[in-house]
Amino acid sequence: MVFFPSISRTISSSLRKATHTHFRKVQFLSNVPENTVYGGPKPQNPNQRITLTTLRQKYKKGEKITMVTGYDYPSGVHIDMAGIDICLVGDSASMVVHGHDTTLPVTLDEMLVHCRAVARGAKRPLLVGDLPFGTYESSTKQAVDTAVRVLKEGGMDAIKLEGGAPSRITAAKAIVEAGIAVIGHVGLTPQAISVLGGFRPQGRNIDSAVKVVETAMALQEAGCFSVVLECVPAPVAAAATSALHIPTIGIGAGPFCSGQVLVYHDLLGMMQHPHHAKVTPKFCKQFGQVGDVINKALLEYKEEVTNGSFPGSAHSPYKIGAADMDGFLNELQKLGFSDAVSAAAAAAENIQTS
Repeated sequence: MVFFPSISRTISSSLRKATHTHFRKVQFLSNVPENTVYGGPKPQNPNQRITLTTLRQKYKKGEKITMVTGYDYPSGVHIDMAGIDICLVGDSASMVVHGHDTTLPVTLDEMLVHCRAVARGAKRPLLVGDLPFGTYESSTKQAVDTAVRVLKEGGMDAIKLEGGAPSRITAAKAIVEAGIAVIGHVGLTPQAISVLGGFRPQGRNIDSAVKVVETAMALQEAGCFSVVLECVPAPVAAAATSALHIPTIGIGAGPFCSGQVLVYHDLLGMMQHPHHAKVTPKFCKQFGQVGDVINKALLEYKEEVTNGSFPGSAHSPYKIGAADMDGFLNELQKLGFSDAVSAAAAAAENIQTS
């Protein structure tokens, strides 16, 4: 019995060495160099991840909530790095990314691709996916099934749907009861342009203004944790915000909401094109002129490729040794590629002298 502690220590020491050796081997199995494996966006501290609790705390303190609509991995990364509270993957991708004139054509499968891309880049914000037109109106079962896919396949934390009709309020309630967080949307609801007669502001007369507030209240009763107010007069948005006990997120609805949302491309001034100018809303403030920078860079690229100045030696980094070069030229000569020999030799000399 007196030998057991010694044996135990020996076995433990051997296991530690074996385990250490095993992990040292495993860490080199990646085909990406070890020092670049985590070269992308750094994982956020889980304690900093935005949740419904975080938003409720901000709302109670009277702190403004920030939301940005993005559609891909790069926008997700930038939204994450900026510390934005909510990243919405909007069905406006139909217009901004796919070039359609309305939000109606985008499909659920297309939205899921956008959702997954954003989720890879945005680790800190609460991620919300729009339910596209035609994926939740038929029945509560269809609505719940679609919402489940947005979370399971899209990597979202919550969904957003456009309210207004009683059936959509019912859909929101069913989705919440299925255990999925929901943001409602009232005012200008782009999926309803067929009924609204186009992208028209709402709440500009008594009946319409009252309907905005009543619909927002109904969405709250259905269990929504927030409501987007789009394109309504500021006093109407203020009234809805005061009447509700959940945050309102304004877009073209004045400064009195609990928070604001803009589209990534719009606020950056990214798109300088007649189509995008046609669909860029009047309420959008451009916090940058990224589109001008993009156009300038593309024109410079075109010019340098055309005149042959790009790529120069600085952007032709891959070298072949002198001995290998001689051997390569000899092999080309044997194959009868005399023109190729001349071209390769001239290129080697040009790269060395430039």
